[in-house]
Amino acid sequence: MFKILIVEDDRSISRLLELELKHEGFNVEVANDGKEGLEKYESFKPDIIILDLMLPEIDGMEVAESIRSFDNNVGIIMLTAKSDLGSRVEGLKTGADDYVVKPFEIEELLARIDSLLRRLGKHKVLNTSNIEIDSEKMEVKVNGKEINLTLTEFNLLKYLIINKNNVISKEKLLEEIWGYDDPENLNLVEVYVNYLRKKLGEEGKKIKTVRGVGYVFKEE
Repeated sequence: MFKILIVEDDRSISRLLELELKHEGFNVEVANDGKEGLEKYESFKPDIIILDLMLPEIDGMEVAESIRSFDNNVGIIMLTAKSDLGSRVEGLKTGADDYVVKPFEIEELLARIDSLLRRLGKHKVLNTSNIEIDSEKMEVKVNGKEINLTLTEFNLLKYLIINKNNVISKEKLLEEIWGYDDPENLNLVEVYVNYLRKKLGEEGKKIKTVRGVGYVFKEE
């Protein structure tokens, strides 16, 4: 699971980013000023830093310069309200890899993150104790052995694992995986969960039925 450090003093933005990125399967930490950002960088060792330009204590430019002076492997995406060319160039000169202007759509930021991970020679892999999901290669391995899943089975397993230990209703799964919420089609979820359980073998037993509600991938 890749680590992302958010350094942003606007708590509404940092909270939104934290929730969205955790939902995508990232391990996320948040810092609300530049000094805390440097401290959490040291302890958390993130793969990517989403760094606001205008920060209290130490500004984003200085944070980026400090980190980049000895670490060329961490990805840095500068996040700022300044859209003029000069500010963008200045941000990139400090060592930032990319630049996103506020306001922005979360889909754009996620695409930038995925692109940066690829440029860094990384790609998103979700892991449980015995299951590995490679989102870029669309591969699933159970105990090191690759298994064949349909696209729907792949997306269903990925969603359950991202939300592991949380009960997900059939209605929510139908909406997220199939794109609609027609209650007459809830049996689709049951059918595909059964397919998935069989293909996962012993690991399929971790997909628990919560009667009257839905399902949960229970990590022991």
